[in-house]
Amino acid sequence: VQLQASGGGLVQPGGSLELSCVSSGLVFRDYDMGWYRQAPGKQRELVATRTRVGRTNIADSLKGRFSISRDNAKNTVSLQMNSLKTEDTGDYYCHAKRGRWEFWGQGTLVTVSS
Repeated sequence: VQLQASGGGLVQPGGSLELSCVSSGLVFRDYDMGWYRQAPGKQRELVATRTRVGRTNIADSLKGRFSISRDNAKNTVSLQMNSLKTEDTGDYYCHAKRGRWEFWGQGTLVTVSS
């Protein structure tokens, strides 16, 4: 199984980025997909999930700025991030879960700085 995340980079405060994660080696439509992030010196935290049945969960602190979507035909889950803040800086990880099975991507770095 591979979860290949992309789209990270350097962005100024107030800017936007879209992260994408393409999966292979699993039946994508059967998995709940999500994004987590880890800021320097902090624990990994949930950003957003999009379940296999279409339910969306966004971390309370990110609602209104972040959104998640998935395209089962392309085995892709995306994270749209708007109005970025310096505290959004960190490594963003794609996650797939089905029952006791779960997989992580390698992370893509987002740096929000002026």
